[in-house]
Formats: sequence, structure tokens, C-alpha cells
Amino acid sequence: MGLGKKTVEEMDVRGKRVLVRCDFNVPMKDGKITNDNRIVAALPTIKKLIENGGKVILCSHLGKPKNGPEEKFSLAPVAVRLSELLGKNVVFANDDTVVGENAKAAVAAMNDGDVVLLQNTRFRKEETKNLPAFSEDLASLAEVYVNDAFGSAHRAHCSTAGVTDYIKETAVGYLMEKEIRYLGNAVNDPVRPFVAILGGAKVADKLNVIENLLNKVDTLIIGGGMAYTFLKAQGYEVGTSLVDNEKIDYCKEMLKKAEEKGVKLLLPVDTAVAASFPDPIDAEIAVEYVASNAIPADKMGLDIGPKTQELFAEAVKSAKTVVWNGPMGVFENPVLAAGTLAVAKAMAEADATTVIGGGDSAAAVMQLGYADKMTHISTGGGASLEYLEGKELPGIACIQNS
Repeated sequence: MGLGKKTVEEMDVRGKRVLVRCDFNVPMKDGKITNDNRIVAALPTIKKLIENGGKVILCSHLGKPKNGPEEKFSLAPVAVRLSELLGKNVVFANDDTVVGENAKAAVAAMNDGDVVLLQNTRFRKEETKNLPAFSEDLASLAEVYVNDAFGSAHRAHCSTAGVTDYIKETAVGYLMEKEIRYLGNAVNDPVRPFVAILGGAKVADKLNVIENLLNKVDTLIIGGGMAYTFLKAQGYEVGTSLVDNEKIDYCKEMLKKAEEKGVKLLLPVDTAVAASFPDPIDAEIAVEYVASNAIPADKMGLDIGPKTQELFAEAVKSAKTVVWNGPMGVFENPVLAAGTLAVAKAMAEADATTVIGGGDSAAAVMQLGYADKMTHISTGGGASLEYLEGKELPGIACIQNS
């Protein structure tokens, strides 16, 4: 299956002003960037546009400014870091209105291959409401638009979608292309057998994902805190484990749907239990392993047990496509990370396309040292989830088809 969207590879940008929506929403402490992964991830697209002689105008949001411009949410530190990484001066256009006199003057003075960074798009109240006035202002600076911010693609904002009402030549950047190619195609056009692994704490967060994936997978594996609601739906005692009582009927429906569709739905067969949740989260903890249908009434399930680790690993190793979203247990605790580690290891060893669907599972894979063994680690949180739900993302839908 092709990408279906125009990419930066297909564009002639020489001498043209190109507005690029990046994801520079980086963690900051006291005005210093504490992790520049997202900036580094944006470099290939930016470098490609510089090499091809475009005039590169970058924009992004940072944090959630509530009342318009706030100094602590300024993108000034990002301009400094970008200049260092690109080895060339990135002009920071510091306008509270984002598209003000500084931005207009900086863009007017650009030569081919120059780079300008605009101020935080959320300094304009219109941004998150996708109001035409700001979309038009942004569009007035450029002739071409490139979206490379997958983490914001599920939002219809001025800088992610609205601007395309006024700029007709549009494309996705390399990061976005990779997300569509791996996350999108893994779900919509998988090489079979297709196995999806869902974990994390709450069933409620994954309702639509479960339902969408049951229509597509050969095997659905459920671990993490959400597994206990499924176990309770099967009539088992789950002790003091996390349970969403309002979703028990939903879980029963899903178990039935899996059976009707001939989808193998795997739940934990044994569980690591303890007297209570670790406090602090990485504190030493005494656990015992019990069968999932024999959890003591006064104990809490906090990870999948060794038999389940084997069961899940076997399913993963027989797959050709694996998508994973959500840890198998409280992976922040060394004792309770065993289940998540086992799944990561099985994926690393599988002869398959392996996709990590963002959020906590991305953090877990990185923390456990398996990141370089995966085909693709999605950079989105909410965007990845909505993609797995089968939704069309506004930030992708608005880009020209190839």
C-alpha cells in the first residue's frame, strides 16, 4: 500500500517560501531544554528543504499557554538549539502575534536555504480554535506548506490544518511519512499474521482501539491494568486490582466479538500480585505469582506472570506484523517491569514489522534498551491512539494526495 500523500521528496521548493509545522514541544526547565529528541527528529525534513533551496519558515507550539504570550513558553531556546544542530543561523522572529513585524521582515530578508523560526503558535488564541484569521496570517508568509508534526496531527488547529485552506501546495515531512507508512499501514494493510498488544491502566482509554483492532487482527493480546476488567468480565476474582466496573459489560461484548470473528484474544494466565501498589513507584516490593483465576481477595495484580510472558512471547514470535500500545505492568518498578521486558524482547527477536504505538510503551522500550530493535516507534501520544482507532487525522487529511 502506498503512502497516498505528497511528500517533501516530490516537491520543487527552490526559491519558494516553505512553512513547516514541526513538533518542537520539548520539555523545558528554567528556560533550558532538557531533552531535544523532537528537535533532532525534525532535522531530516529541514535539511532536505535547505538543500533544495527553499526558504524555510518553521512553526510549532510549546506547552499550553493559557492567556496568550508567556515568556516561559517562548521558542527562543529552540532557535538556539536548532542553530547549533544545523550549523547555521536560525533567525528567531519574536512576535507575540506570531506573524508580526519581526516575522514579516525576517521572511522578506530570506535567501534560498535560510531558516526562520516563528514564535509559539499558541500565543494566538485562534490557533486551537482553528479560526481563519490566524490561518490566513500564517499562509501569508509562504507559498508551500509541509506538516511534519505527527504528535499534533489529531488536532484541527490553524497551524496543522487551517493554513491549508490558503496554501494549495502541501506535503508531509519525513517524520509524518514514516508514521503513515508504518503505523497507518501496519493497521490498515498488515502482512499476516497480525498481532496487536494492548496494555496500560484503563480500558476506557482504549475502547475504540480494541473495537477497531478486533476487525483487523489475527490475535489480540491484552495485558496491563486493563486486563483485570476483562478477567472480572469472565467471572474471576481479581482482588484489589484495578477494575473499571462500568466497562465489564463492554469487555464481555468484546470477548464475544473476538469469538465470532475468529480472533484469538489472549489474556494473562498468571499474575504478579502484591499487598498494594508500590509507593514510591520504584520502591522495593515483594511479589508472588498466582494463576489469573486465583488472585487472593486482598492482593493486587501489578504485572503479568512468567507463564503469560511465555504465552505472549510465542504469539509475537509467530507474527509478521506486531503493533504494541501500553505496558504489561508497572514498568517503572524494576520488579514489575518483567512482563513489559518480556514483550519488548519477543518483539526485538521477531521476524516481523514491529511498531510501537507511542506513549508509555515508547518510553518503556527506550528505557529497557530495545528501541533500536523496533521497525518504528511512533512519536505521537493521542495522535497514535486515534490512528489505531482507525480515525482520519485532520493534519494528514488536509495534505495533497500524491
